[in-house]
Amino acid sequence: MASLGKKRLVSGNSSGEEGIVARVTRTVSDSAIVSTAKHAANDAAYVAKRLAKSTGKAAWIAGTTFLILVVPLIIEMDREQQISELELQQQSLLGAPPAPINK
Repeated sequence: MASLGKKRLVSGNSSGEEGIVARVTRTVSDSAIVSTAKHAANDAAYVAKRLAKSTGKAAWIAGTTFLILVVPLIIEMDREQQISELELQQQSLLGAPPAPINK
């Protein structure tokens, strides 16, 4: 038991003295450079979060606009092309001369 108590005193450093590693760590973490870097990292994270949020909103707006305005236009253009091809095919079957192609 007595030897166990001595080990605690030696390894525990109960005399109030601070170890070199603890002092260096505390000195480095209390320095102005580290606090400035932490502040800059927090600001960068905040800006990145806001940018991601606004980019998501912009993507949503662009996607819904495309669906509402462009997709019906594409469908109508395809339908018009099919009707034009059908009329040309019917004219050729009925024996009418082909329409002249304007250059």
